[in-house]
Amino acid sequence: PKTGTVVLLRTVKEDVDNLHGVLVDFIHNLFFRHLLVNPKERRVVVIESIIGESSHFRETVAKVLFNHFEVPSVLFAPSHLLAVFTLAIPSGLVLDAGYNETHALPIYEGTPLLKAWQAIPTAAKSFHQALEAQLLESASFCAGRGEEKPFTSVTNTVKEPVLEDIKVRCCFVTTLERAKVIQSVLQGKEDVSKLPAAPPAVEYPLDGGHTLKIPGKIREHVGELLFEQDNEEKSVATLILDSLLLCPIDTRKTLAENIVITGGTSMLTGFKQRLREEIYDLLQKPKYNNLAIKQFKFHKPPAKENYVSWLGGAILGDLEVLSGRSISRETYLKTKYVPDWSSLHQSEEKEEKPAAPPRK
Repeated sequence: PKTGTVVLLRTVKEDVDNLHGVLVDFIHNLFFRHLLVNPKERRVVVIESIIGESSHFRETVAKVLFNHFEVPSVLFAPSHLLAVFTLAIPSGLVLDAGYNETHALPIYEGTPLLKAWQAIPTAAKSFHQALEAQLLESASFCAGRGEEKPFTSVTNTVKEPVLEDIKVRCCFVTTLERAKVIQSVLQGKEDVSKLPAAPPAVEYPLDGGHTLKIPGKIREHVGELLFEQDNEEKSVATLILDSLLLCPIDTRKTLAENIVITGGTSMLTGFKQRLREEIYDLLQKPKYNNLAIKQFKFHKPPAKENYVSWLGGAILGDLEVLSGRSISRETYLKTKYVPDWSSLHQSEEKEEKPAAPPRK
């Protein structure tokens, strides 16, 4: 937008002493190589995890933006809140299936309910690790028109971009009915002969005219990682129900009817349909009898799931309310303090509120 520049930052896992220099180089590239704008004329919205970022990281980002680039104002906005913002609804339960973890956070009347936050370390990273292990175990390598040979005879690792591309192009999440049979076999409860017929294998092109033959069972089975319950009986599907249990009773129906799915992992073929089936199936468990919810509704965001929050930040960056919710450069230079999302708006309102007229 003309009035705001949106910056989506993840924690830079560098040494603390190098963080300032890394951010200067990174943000310089954003402004002068990609956006081609003057940072002194641009208000900035930084989209962050409401829990994940450290205070040192936020303070360093603010220091770089205000001192080095002299931007007029900065707003640190929670990604879940901005995902709901794109739909123009005040309340919703946001499930973010990202790279390192999957977490759920309810937003009610514009306020994140932190006590109901739920997370598990199951997302794209664990998916890639499982996919790599299965490829090295069962996939075949074909050099040109030569005969097939085990993939492990060529390499012992698969690069992350290749795993990501294979996941997007070849893998999918199967139906709940087939999944129950697959999981019972994988857990040793049923005989292997009871596995449903596997989908067809596919040939994935590699560099140099080589191909990787991926068995159909890998394409289907690896997605079960997202819905298998761990030792604490948690999975991607239970996050939604567990989060609702921690919400006030009078908010649960509204939240259940306004579920927003974000994150690149949720773009996996069949993910949303399977998630819906899992939720209704889990409702039969005694643990969730007290929910008393009969219907769950899912929104379709106006953008791809992996940049819904960015779109919310872009919309917010072009609104007049941005100045009232941001910390200005003048305020920062006086206080050297970066308030968090819960206190920023209130503090700005107190500063701008005119004094009451004297009594007669």
